Amino acid sequence: MGNNSKNLILWVIIGLFVLALYNMFQTGSDRLEGQDLTYTDFINAVENNRVAETMIEGNHVVGRFNDGKSFNVDVPNDPALVERLLKNNVNIKAASTETGNTWWSVLLGWFPMLLLIGVWLFFLRQMQSGSNKTMGFGKSKAKLLTEQQGKITFADVAGVDEAKQEVEEVVDYLKDPRKFQKLGGQIPKGVLLVGSPGTGKTLLARAIAGEASVPFFSISGSDFVEMFVGVGASRVRDMFEQGKKNAPCIIFIDEIDAVGRHRGSGMGGGNDEREQTLNQLLVEMDGFETNEGVILVAATNRPDVLDPALLRPGRFDRQVEVSLPDINGRDAILKVHMVKVPLASDVDRHVLARGTPGFSGADLKNLVNEAALVAARQDKRVVTMSDFEFAKDKIMMGTERRSMAMSDDEKKLTAYHEAGHALVGVLTEGSDPIHKATIIPRGRALGMVMRLPERDKISITRQQLQADLAVAMGGRVAEELIFGHDKVTTGASSDISYATNMAKRMVENWGMSEKMGPISYGGDNDQNYLGQPSAGRPGVSDQTSQEIDAEVRRFIDEAYVYATKCLKRNAKQLEDLAQNLLEYETLTGIEITDIINGKKIDRSEHMKDKNAKPKSSTPKVGVPKLVVKPAKKDKKSAPPKKEPVKKSATKKPKKKD
Repeated sequence: MGNNSKNLILWVIIGLFVLALYNMFQTGSDRLEGQDLTYTDFINAVENNRVAETMIEGNHVVGRFNDGKSFNVDVPNDPALVERLLKNNVNIKAASTETGNTWWSVLLGWFPMLLLIGVWLFFLRQMQSGSNKTMGFGKSKAKLLTEQQGKITFADVAGVDEAKQEVEEVVDYLKDPRKFQKLGGQIPKGVLLVGSPGTGKTLLARAIAGEASVPFFSISGSDFVEMFVGVGASRVRDMFEQGKKNAPCIIFIDEIDAVGRHRGSGMGGGNDEREQTLNQLLVEMDGFETNEGVILVAATNRPDVLDPALLRPGRFDRQVEVSLPDINGRDAILKVHMVKVPLASDVDRHVLARGTPGFSGADLKNLVNEAALVAARQDKRVVTMSDFEFAKDKIMMGTERRSMAMSDDEKKLTAYHEAGHALVGVLTEGSDPIHKATIIPRGRALGMVMRLPERDKISITRQQLQADLAVAMGGRVAEELIFGHDKVTTGASSDISYATNMAKRMVENWGMSEKMGPISYGGDNDQNYLGQPSAGRPGVSDQTSQEIDAEVRRFIDEAYVYATKCLKRNAKQLEDLAQNLLEYETLTGIEITDIINGKKIDRSEHMKDKNAKPKSSTPKVGVPKLVVKPAKKDKKSAPPKKEPVKKSATKKPKKKD
């Protein structure tokens, strides 16, 4: 019975009870109508033949005089009353009150007790239902997802082909367990999905359940941890009991690091409640009792903090890496999300996939949604490529702040700053192609030059790193050349920070310094227990630390010198770029290359293919050769062979604060 039906029945009962009370008190009020007589006056009126009729109710008499007026009188226990009324020809009526009075008296007597019992039962049912399970504090909060809530299959998951292959065995086992059992094989009891936020770990877990068509329980790791010790362990036991009743099934724990963190870690020695919950989870997964048919799938983006006992074989046997998609994966993800969006004929998924390096599945979904919102605001019937470009710029560079009040001098300085970045980026061998340059404020930046690699990069060479340092210095150098040493602003703060961090990693982690050699000096782990930079370099002497700082300074100084030579030799191109930025506010890569080669911008022709790769990869201008000289101390030693160096992060567009 639904809640609406229960509420309707309750209100009907209340209405009937109120109506009965009204009728009861209404009858009592009728008796009091008319003149109130004493017993003596009543007997005198009877003797004088003034009374026409009476109605006797116990010790109460209601009557009517001959003239039609009514009266009420309370009579004593007089056995001769009836005989006296008959003698004087009074019409007598009698009302039996024994049944009615008894029923109402019993009801009114028990009504307070019944009311208290009803209220208590009501609150008891409320506490047992919903999220306020006061009487079921140790019950599991796992939710059973059904097909009515949306069935997800592998067709809805794209960009993680390797991860899907890893979990296909789980699906095959759930569909046909005998296929594996007859050969003595056992399916992994636990599958741990590891990956960055937004890569589709939860979606992949739901796809496993959708493909296998089995019950799917979902719960968060934080749902186990409570203030009271023992509650989390009780919920773990109840969760596996539910799983046994619905076996074969999948139990999905999202953000398992909330409960599976390494025991005994943290300030104060750990958390008793969390550790007891983890202990119970370990026992349920692989203890004396076996949970056949219950497969635990968990997701986390911090596998390094998980307890080793949780990751051993027999518990989470299999760890599936759900990584960020490459260009083909991004293309497939965009295809999935664009199905429900009406697209114009000029939309090119491959161009969008190429222009979104480092985007996760959630980011790409947001990109499609933002493009649809942009088109809807302009009352378009289809989503065009320009809408996707606008949405991409908004996500990557921030929202345009056209209302921001900037003086002409600030606009001019920003234009030359961004022109310096763009010019050095186009002229330097090894730099990624320029995608766009703008002086429209976005986010916290007053302007921006955006470079996009032609393909996804797994490693990066020394030449590319040196080019990145030179491009980062281009904005500061342009300010100094045009406006003078004393007019340099704080706009290059993010560029300087980017270049410093890059140079540090080249020396400390990537072995790019001939003087320091291919040795790791622990720069990435240079943090204290609070996650803040620690003083000095752990395990490095003061002399070595000074040498590292000197090498970092040398890398940046040589990039600064190169950028200065580059901009001085091409002062006219710098001026042309800045003037065009002041006029158009935004320039694409093709337009920037054309300006450097002395061509004029033709916006009508450019709009036909504004995302194409620039035709002229080597502008016809004077470019100094970018060479980073080895330290003087190591002049005699042969430089190491140029090898690709792993780089974990995708380069970000240069910003001017």
